[in-house]
Amino acid sequence: MRRLGLLLAAPLALWVLLAVPVRHLADDERAWIHSGVAVLLCLVPAALTFVVADRVMRRDPQQGTLILLGATGIRLFGVLTVALVLIFEVPLFAQGRFLVWLLVFYFFTLALELTLLLRGRPSSDSNP
Repeated sequence: MRRLGLLLAAPLALWVLLAVPVRHLADDERAWIHSGVAVLLCLVPAALTFVVADRVMRRDPQQGTLILLGATGIRLFGVLTVALVLIFEVPLFAQGRFLVWLLVFYFFTLALELTLLLRGRPSSDSNP
């Protein structure tokens, strides 16, 4: 539960650290919307796949690599699908700035999720 809290808190902290200066320095009113949607779009699938992957890896540590690859693929597909719908259907997101925010938060949450999953995985007992 603590690792899930860290997975949720760290991207939100990064959002505050990046969005506030960009909003004021670039005088971009849409920075809040673009960055906020991007962080939420990355956090929801990250939290879902983290919970599922963590449970599966605790039951069967041998499936760790397969679960990590599967979770990454599911996240990528989900985020990309929603992002494309937003870009093509909502004029506010048609600008390239949204994609920059999305890439920053996607790679940050992906790296954080994989790190938390790998550090929290139970060691597999291998008898030589």
